[in-house]
Amino acid sequence: MATTAPATRPANPRFSSGPCAKPPTHTLDALADAPLGRSHRAAEGKSKLKQAIEDTREILGVPADYKIGIVPASDTGAYEMAMWSLLGERHAEMVAWESFGAGWVTDVAKQLKIEHTVHTADYGQIVDMAALNYDHDVCFTWNGTTSGVRMPNGDAIPADRAGLTLCDATSSAFAMDLPWDKLDVTTFSWQKVLGGEAAHGMLILSPRAVARLESYTPVWPLPKIFRLTKGGKLIEGIFVGETINTPSMLAVEDYLFSLNWARSVGGLQGLIGRAEANARAVWDFCDQHDWIDNLAVDPVTRSTTSVCLKFTDGRITDGAAFAKAVAKRLADENVALDIGAYRDAPPGLRIWCGGTVETADIQAMLPWLAHAFETEIAAG
Repeated sequence: MATTAPATRPANPRFSSGPCAKPPTHTLDALADAPLGRSHRAAEGKSKLKQAIEDTREILGVPADYKIGIVPASDTGAYEMAMWSLLGERHAEMVAWESFGAGWVTDVAKQLKIEHTVHTADYGQIVDMAALNYDHDVCFTWNGTTSGVRMPNGDAIPADRAGLTLCDATSSAFAMDLPWDKLDVTTFSWQKVLGGEAAHGMLILSPRAVARLESYTPVWPLPKIFRLTKGGKLIEGIFVGETINTPSMLAVEDYLFSLNWARSVGGLQGLIGRAEANARAVWDFCDQHDWIDNLAVDPVTRSTTSVCLKFTDGRITDGAAFAKAVAKRLADENVALDIGAYRDAPPGLRIWCGGTVETADIQAMLPWLAHAFETEIAAG
């Protein structure tokens, strides 16, 4: 078995699933216009925050009557804000096919303690979304960052639903088509598909979600950073850049850079195309090698961002140890950083293929993956 190291290395070895690779043209000099040491409530700061919201709407194609807010604590903060503010009026359908969806189940079952039904699927598979009761509120992830499985579309969600749909879209926004008419709450974070800085979340609300906020008050107390209404009315300022707490204006500038870069590569469709090309390179590699495969069982549900892989060679006796050893070899060679499977997922690898990653880097990395596999098999 050949174990000669490949001659070509990726120009950028960063394939982490979060924080993800910066846009290829990113430099720290691009952030020189950040209003550092200034109040985020000053005119310049408010203008930057409002611009981030407006550019997000433009590139994602969010309808004009949907609200977009910048909120604390990344996607987790945004999604928990939505759950704690909106759930409890009716039964909840909790959908989990990977670790983050399972975390939302814990919030509802152990913290909010509201009536709910849990729908789960094993890693690599997806819940039958058509089997849910959409007269209830439905909480789900669009793309399983830790499982490599995504919803192929929103066809199962009825237009005439009585309940709300709460979608965690943190590893799908800016990489996949999201059907806004099927989503009442959508959340994501800057550090995923656009490679922005962490700690800030985005909360997108449909008119139906706003109506719920203004007509329903949860029985539990809400901390200040979760409060979206005052006196029974939506706090409109949150959705024009008047953030609940102090944001990092350096991170805001970084996000604005990423949005401008996204526009330069063709906007949403350009980003989708880049992610699909990256994922296709990995899928083709798997088709050409019988010792590795996609964790996703059905090709229709394969993620195009967080591509999760499993080793299938019968000579491997300890899957977790083997996968860690391969990932370490790749990191030590500085050809693929941070590609080990998520700690709660089955043993394997997770290669980020979002639009900030160059296909040429994926293609240069994959021969090194084959080399690392062969070397580790020979060492065993």
